[in-house]
Amino acid sequence: RRAKASDKIKGIYLNVESLNAGLASIDELRNALFDFKKSGKFVYAYGDSYDQRAYYLATAADKIYINPEGSVSLVGLASSTVMMRQALDKLGIKAEVFKVGTYKGAVEPYILDQRSEPNKEQTRVYLEGVWEHMLQGIASARRISVESLQTFASMGRAFDEARELLRYRLVDSLVFRLDMEDIISRLVGVKSPKALHQVSLADLVAQPDERRPLRDAPEITVLYAEGDIMSGSSYGEGIGEQLAEDLKRVAEEGKAKALVLRINSPGGSAFLSEAIWHEMRRLKKKMPVVVSMGDLAASGGYYVASAADAIVASPMTLTGSIGIFGIIPDASALAQRLGLSMDVVKTSPYAGVLDASFFGFQLQGLSPEARSAVQRMVERGYRTFLSRVSEGRDMPIDSVDKVGQGRVWLGSKAKELGLVDELGGLDTAIQLAAKLAGISKNYRVNYGETSRSLWDQLFSSETSDSFVARLRAKFMTEEERRVSLLMRQLTTYSGVQARLPYGTTPY
Repeated sequence: RRAKASDKIKGIYLNVESLNAGLASIDELRNALFDFKKSGKFVYAYGDSYDQRAYYLATAADKIYINPEGSVSLVGLASSTVMMRQALDKLGIKAEVFKVGTYKGAVEPYILDQRSEPNKEQTRVYLEGVWEHMLQGIASARRISVESLQTFASMGRAFDEARELLRYRLVDSLVFRLDMEDIISRLVGVKSPKALHQVSLADLVAQPDERRPLRDAPEITVLYAEGDIMSGSSYGEGIGEQLAEDLKRVAEEGKAKALVLRINSPGGSAFLSEAIWHEMRRLKKKMPVVVSMGDLAASGGYYVASAADAIVASPMTLTGSIGIFGIIPDASALAQRLGLSMDVVKTSPYAGVLDASFFGFQLQGLSPEARSAVQRMVERGYRTFLSRVSEGRDMPIDSVDKVGQGRVWLGSKAKELGLVDELGGLDTAIQLAAKLAGISKNYRVNYGETSRSLWDQLFSSETSDSFVARLRAKFMTEEERRVSLLMRQLTTYSGVQARLPYGTTPY
């Protein structure tokens, strides 16, 4: 928006090859580029090669350039997860699973050799919906048919020489990177690349806004909820008690006229989701609350969102997954093999049932009574989840259950089902919040803290382990990260969980 309004900016040069951002976030950025082009300014894109996400973004450009030896990896979408049951069996570890929801697949890697049919079905429907949205967007921008794009992907043309990209009209020209400076120079009317003044996105953001600040204008506060919902987490680590405290602070300060909560979360602790839900409801008594869903706001993420006055999602947001589960790792077979035992003295049959563990593993199997008690707790959590969504969305509980059962939905489908109010990005949510608050166009937006600086991460007292873990993850392969995460989750899924299955999101 700042580049669009500035007379100094003549256009945007996208130098992009691969993106790690989620597809909903890329879709939002892509729409912003289309809006920028309404100013009459140009957008040109270049890449030595493009992965699917980068190419989808690049199709917002007026012209797409690629290296003569480059490729566009338009091959379709996939979702995979590592199935660990046999490996756990060999180790002498059994995952005791408790869940409600036919489609709740988060527990499946620990107890099955392949995804269940309901889980495969929901994943297939989700992937097909995202793929169709991408193809429609590319076809519209490039003025080619969806059928042509399907042929390119299904015939493996991504692995052919770059001239195929011209034949399918996926790109406009094959050039080398150094040639782009000459192309951009001619476009803006300067004699040579040396006279071309380029400003990076980071530098543009760092510059003061040329528009007059509206210091006395009504304020809309934006808070961010990113990552797993888990106790003890802080900014940059996930969603913890800090978010509930921030919501309470906004209500007590009374400065804001409305609040927008941006959620990017697969869920997590049902207990903490409930606590945040209650703070959202309290805040609603003082001001309108609107949720903006990013790439995903599923399970516990949707639990929290359901408390808002309105929910805005991208067509490609992954949401829903209304369901509950719990996992208790039983390592009694491994313990017997190693000669480990747990001696427990207790005053009643249920004393120490869930507490007598060794590094998160149960060394003695659960009794039938204990299993029944945990399952009752999970079922109670699901009933609470249904009632919260029913209250927040003004839907009968039976209707919530029909779209629940742990099933994930695309944002576009979620709107049809009544789980979402509007389709759009963060700007749409802010505009809706202003409307609900009765604010005119003259308002200012206060973006709350979203993450800590690297300096804070290095020197705050509680970050050494987590920082090293993140650093180690940088050098892991994707499959190594998946296995590491699944094993960590096996021992850290304490309490009832409202969480999305790992491996649902596409690549």
